[in-house]
Amino acid sequence: MDLTQEEITRIIEAHKRRRAYDRSRYHEVLKHDPEFVKKNRHNARKHYEEKGQKKREHYAKDKAYLSARASYRYYKRTNREELFKQLHPQKYQLLVERGLSPS
Repeated sequence: MDLTQEEITRIIEAHKRRRAYDRSRYHEVLKHDPEFVKKNRHNARKHYEEKGQKKREHYAKDKAYLSARASYRYYKRTNREELFKQLHPQKYQLLVERGLSPS
């Protein structure tokens, strides 16, 4: 499916107009409608109930990695990466194994 530059431009402009319309409609109409707010809160609660446990399991499984990554980023931000390697060799090894290649 080959599109000309004019068609691509027209599609992009239509998308931008639709986004602007949807955004203004939400801020001017929908977010002030009690029925919409009620339905939106219900959907958010339902999503949290369905996906919440999965997220908790994901973070519990990767807790060591996330902790190591946060520590490394702190040491990197303060320009003390060598100190991180000396003080936390297990964390450094975990980062290397997971593909975050600290230099």
